[in-house]
Amino acid sequence: MIRLSSVIEQFETNFLAQYGSTLLPSQRKALSAIKQCRSSHSPLMKVSCSDCDHLSYVPHSCGHRSCPHCQSHESQQWIERQCQKQLPVNYFMITFTLPKELRPLFWSSQRLLYQQLFQCAWETLKSFSHNDKQLKGMPGMVAVLHTHSRRLDFHPHLHTIMPAGAMDKVRGLWRKKEGAYLFNHKALAKVFRAKMLAAIKQARLTMPANYPEKWVVDCKQVGSGEKAFVYLGRYLYKGVIQEKDIINCANGNVTFRYKESKTQRYKTRTLPGADFIQLILQHVLPRRFRRARDYGLLHPNSKTLIRRLHYLLKFNINQWVKKGKPRPVITCSCCGGVMNITQTRLERIGHSTQAHNP
Repeated sequence: MIRLSSVIEQFETNFLAQYGSTLLPSQRKALSAIKQCRSSHSPLMKVSCSDCDHLSYVPHSCGHRSCPHCQSHESQQWIERQCQKQLPVNYFMITFTLPKELRPLFWSSQRLLYQQLFQCAWETLKSFSHNDKQLKGMPGMVAVLHTHSRRLDFHPHLHTIMPAGAMDKVRGLWRKKEGAYLFNHKALAKVFRAKMLAAIKQARLTMPANYPEKWVVDCKQVGSGEKAFVYLGRYLYKGVIQEKDIINCANGNVTFRYKESKTQRYKTRTLPGADFIQLILQHVLPRRFRRARDYGLLHPNSKTLIRRLHYLLKFNINQWVKKGKPRPVITCSCCGGVMNITQTRLERIGHSTQAHNP
């Protein structure tokens, strides 16, 4: 398997010469973190065996959310938290896609327009829920921002998961909507487009002259929602590419594979090393920008309401919540016991690393 850190180490000089002047601070930080992750350049952790007192030093992981090595455990925890808020209704995945003509504008004002993308999607779904004859209340929404296509090109879009239920807070009534239909996708697209254009105008940004009249919003049923949460959790951390998909690195080029959405078959794409690194780093979000957000009924402040609904609807949430794998442990090379971390962020001077099996 070809590691992303080795690709960066090999092509970093060419990449910085070609793209260094356009790099954002968040991208520079990601580049440095991924390059050093669990490598000979990273700081060390001191670990000791709980059984035989054997000491060892192991390299640190970087913990960056764009690193393909890190935060698998955090991703699983996010999925578990979402499953704990599940309700006994049908769930729908609603995807808000921006036209390609707006991509340069979003690239130049990422923090502002990504924020507006979340807000306009929520306001659209909230208004549809309040106006729906069966719901007539406050809905819930989980939204996850994606910035890439399967080919890893810049393609910002928002995946949202919404239960077909709403709470009328004035009357204290819970209502749900049966069937495989939630909202009309063409009507959603029109309202979302109007809200997004108004937000761009309010921000005094210049719109491209050729943006289309029709935008695309997809709305499809996803059953109980569990599989949809797993799907989104898979891309919440660990960057936009898995290292197993980097299949060749030779002659100054990097080749990776991706699965085409229409045919579900794997295809390959080959780029110069510097361009490949740029392709990866363009999807690093601005510093401290949250990729996943919860709204309405599914907001963290609604935990009491969710528990009350579980009780009143006699819904056993334990049947849906599946405990994930525990965080991997470091095993002792002498006796196989569990190693405990005693010190972190140690400099490498005077220390040597020893292989371990997490």
